[in-house]
Amino acid sequence: MSSIIVVGAGVGGLAAAVRLSALGHDVTVLEQSQEIGGKLGVISLDGFVFDTGPSLVTLPHILEALFADTGAPLSDSLTLQRLETAARYRFPDGTTFDMPGEMSEIPAALDAALGAGTGHQWTSFLQRAERIWDATHRPFLESPITVRDMASGALDVRDLATVAPWRTLRGLGNQYLRDPRLRMLLDRYATYTGSDPRRAPAALASVPYAEQRWGSWYIRGGLGSIATALAGRLSALGGSIELGVEVSALTTDARGRVDGVRTADGARRSADLVVANADAAQVYPTLVATRQARRAARRLEKTTPSFSGFVLLLALDNAPPDQPHHHVLFTDDYDDEFDSVFGRGGRARPVANPTIYIAAADDPAVSPGPGTASWFVLVNAPRHDPAGGTDWDSRGLADSYADHILDLMAQRGVDVRDRVRHRIVVSPADLERRTLTPGGSIYGSSSNGPRAAFLRPANASGVPGLFLVGGSAHPGGGLPLVLLSANIVAGLIGSA
Repeated sequence: MSSIIVVGAGVGGLAAAVRLSALGHDVTVLEQSQEIGGKLGVISLDGFVFDTGPSLVTLPHILEALFADTGAPLSDSLTLQRLETAARYRFPDGTTFDMPGEMSEIPAALDAALGAGTGHQWTSFLQRAERIWDATHRPFLESPITVRDMASGALDVRDLATVAPWRTLRGLGNQYLRDPRLRMLLDRYATYTGSDPRRAPAALASVPYAEQRWGSWYIRGGLGSIATALAGRLSALGGSIELGVEVSALTTDARGRVDGVRTADGARRSADLVVANADAAQVYPTLVATRQARRAARRLEKTTPSFSGFVLLLALDNAPPDQPHHHVLFTDDYDDEFDSVFGRGGRARPVANPTIYIAAADDPAVSPGPGTASWFVLVNAPRHDPAGGTDWDSRGLADSYADHILDLMAQRGVDVRDRVRHRIVVSPADLERRTLTPGGSIYGSSSNGPRAAFLRPANASGVPGLFLVGGSAHPGGGLPLVLLSANIVAGLIGSA
């Protein structure tokens, strides 16, 4: 049995801790805040309950496998509900499209909403996306990435033409999608990794395929309950979580092997292995500064950080009826949105006319009574960067931008300004403080550029005794990939 310290109680850290405990290790999770879940947070106010991170589950079999492999089925702890409508999209020309939750129903729904032939265009694109998924999910998403992979590209030569690593997501979409609304729909999937579709690789076409192939799901009571369920499973397996314990450094022995942690109160805790569920930009070289860590930090400097998010949590009275779980109100200039958040053509800046994402769960467990609702409203936003970009702590900026978003929602047909009982604003600066994520970048590094996936930090860190898990490490951000990250780490460490 190895003693293992997991630094951070985000979903990646909790999932890794559960799997490692099930493998017989002695696992302790140290979390700097007083809450578990990391970016999968929960805020409650006056009977309103808000998820502050992901609002749906994709690739549900990954979450189901985590629970089944470690003692009992997911259904013993959580209730998954498949969404009949995955999302409602409003396009700049005023047309709307309800994306069915069943893949087989999508082509006919597209034809009815956007015009004859659009369903065929999307189907042709998804056929290519399916081949990309088949070529990439095992070697990239479900396996550790190695130095050899970084050098070779890790693809069989027969798959190169399918994956087209030299092409961007936007470029691949233009090959199949003639309708500009379909192109806009595809561009949105680049944001799942905090990226720009003009620079993100065509391989991201696998994202809409996977979402539509396995569906979009909600968990009754909110997705924050995933963290609670994982903590319960960890306790049942004999692991433990300590809250309010900030790790200030990883300690190393004379050979440079990580052998424990030092906490902010000066105490040292020894361990055979450490799993860091912290942003890689904090791990390298802030927490550990060996030669290998400094090399990893230089590699990270070659990446483009992902953008952040600006969030409104709206507690509503007399909430509009018949709202979909997801409502996407598209901008009329997506390119300007990506230019703004990444600072192309100047400093990174709040988007003047952003796409607006609304999550409105139809779940009595997250609001205090009939007619009330807890809405999560998100727009893509530049990182908190007082020196070279946007200072989200500037006096009045967050509140005035929140007012602007509510005005834009009204202009696009969703006016709730006179229904708001409570409003909580979460800026990128707030996200940075809460999760210790530099700049509030949601996904660590972005997928911008053909080599981005190979620059993302590996799970086996290169520093002996240290492993990385979570959205800033391989294979990337988003709930299913973070769970796969935990699978990979557990596989690398193995049984006690």
